[in-house]
Order: sequence, then structure tokens, then C-alpha cells
Amino acid sequence: MSTGANASLFHGAPGLEFVLSRAGQDTRSVRDATDRVVRARLGAAQEQGRSGVLPTPAQFDLIRGLTGLGAVLLTRETTSPLLPQILAYLVRLAWPVDFTGHEVPGWWSSTGPCDEEMPGGHANLGVAHGVAGPLALLSLAARRGYQVPGQMVAIEVMTGWLEQYRGGYWITLGNLSSGPEDTEAPSSRPSWCYGELGLLRSRHLACFALGDSIRAAAVEAAAVDVLTDSRRLRLVTDASLCHGWAGLLTVARSMASDSLAPDEFARPISDIQSRLAHAIDQLDKPGFLEGRAGAQLTLDGHDTTGWTRALLIN
Repeated sequence: MSTGANASLFHGAPGLEFVLSRAGQDTRSVRDATDRVVRARLGAAQEQGRSGVLPTPAQFDLIRGLTGLGAVLLTRETTSPLLPQILAYLVRLAWPVDFTGHEVPGWWSSTGPCDEEMPGGHANLGVAHGVAGPLALLSLAARRGYQVPGQMVAIEVMTGWLEQYRGGYWITLGNLSSGPEDTEAPSSRPSWCYGELGLLRSRHLACFALGDSIRAAAVEAAAVDVLTDSRRLRLVTDASLCHGWAGLLTVARSMASDSLAPDEFARPISDIQSRLAHAIDQLDKPGFLEGRAGAQLTLDGHDTTGWTRALLIN
């Protein structure tokens, strides 16, 4: 049971806690192991912040970082004293910082999601590796009564970035100089991990945390447009949760469950479910995010264990 540098929501002690807790079988020893991971990561992140070093996606993101660890703590039946510390760290990412004379978002990083160097740096926007993940966690925590100073302002700030640069994978210095109107959105899959639908769900959750029903309705309309746009749907090439039909279906169901007009999602959900059923046999991986396990969970249509909370969509 790893508590080392690779421990995360999807690996090692935190991943084990999440899985066992879905079955009501987590133990004190597993929770303690997760807490050791969280304390170590928080300490490293706080020290790095004090030294003025930019964060890396692996430090704060959902897949490998503190957002994913926060997702585990948020599922606990009793409040963890470490959760507010994670929320406070994520709030600080909303405040601008200086990078080579440029004012950039606080989650600006010189490395990419695979630890590759990115000259000039970037601000990742995705759910899996970017700010949409922290935004979702801050919003879900607020809806469940967990708030730290600055949290609601941070939710508004992060939402603003996603609204300005919607459709892109990340923001570069060039984007900041030219403005969002000159940002070319890549022709990408409308996936959970980086695509438009995943980002819309994070914005949707933020709207509810902020009590903004007007923006929530606009986000829902945009989501229905994505789910019914044949041009964008043609870009989906597999059945996986991460970037395929299962991810679209899971997000669509979550949005419908919160929607002010849930009937608008009924036909798109039925269509995506049919596409998933047709494509699932072509998946050759066994795993959760990119394989048959996650796709089959989605196709079964049940979330009695709360397994979808690993995606920070509810």
C-alpha cells in the first residue's frame, strides 16, 4: 500500500481508501495512511509556495495531486481536519502571481501534465490536470458546508477563467497577451478529462455553490448543445470514462440530476447510452478511467456506492 510520491486518488493508500469506502469497508489504518500522504503533500506544496516556486499539475491536480486527495477526504463520513487545509491551498491558486514580469493565474506551471517542460509555462484548464478540478472540489465542498476564507471568491475567479477561455486545453502567455477572443479552441473531443463537457460540469457545480441559477441555466443549455452536436460527437472514438462515451454519459447524468430542466437531457442521455453500449466491446484495457471497468459501471447505470465521486462531478 503505497504512501510515496505516486500515491493519489487513483493509486496507493488514497485510492485504496476510496475503493474500500465505496463498499463500506475502509479501515482506520488505511485512513491513517492516506492522512500521511496528505500531510506530506501539503507540507511540500506550502513550502514550495513560500519559496515562490510555481506549482506543478502533479502537485494540485485531480489525477495525482491535492485535488484528488481532497476528493477522498470529502467522501469521509466524519470531517477530516486536513480537508480545510487542502481547500485553503487551492484557494490560493486563484490569486495571480508574477511570472517573468507577467501577471498570470496562480496555478501557472512551467511543466505539463506528464512533467514535460513547457517553455513560457501555461495554466491548464482541464478537469483531470487543470483548474477545473480544483474548482469542482471547492464547489462541491461549499455545497456540503465546508468553507474556508476566500473560497467563494476563488470559485468566482476560477469560473471566470473557464468562461473566458472555454474550449481550450490551457492558457499560454500568448493567449494572455492577445486576449480570449483570439484564443483558438482545439478541435477536441467533448470529454470529461479535458473536453468541453467536463469543464461545463465544473462550471455548473460552481453556479450552484454561488447560488447563480441564471448562469447555471446557460451552462446547461451549452451542455445540451455539446451532447447533440454531431460534429463534436464524431470526435469521440472510444467508450472510456476519461475521454469517451462513458465519460459523456456519466457527466450528462450528473448534470441532469441537478438541472433546472432535466427533461432537456433525456434524449441526449439515451443517445449517448446507445453509443456506449455499441462501443464498449472495443475497449481492450481493463482499468477504471480508460478501460472496461469504468465503462461497464457507467453502462450499468447505478451509482449506489458513489463511485462517480472520483470524477468530481457530484
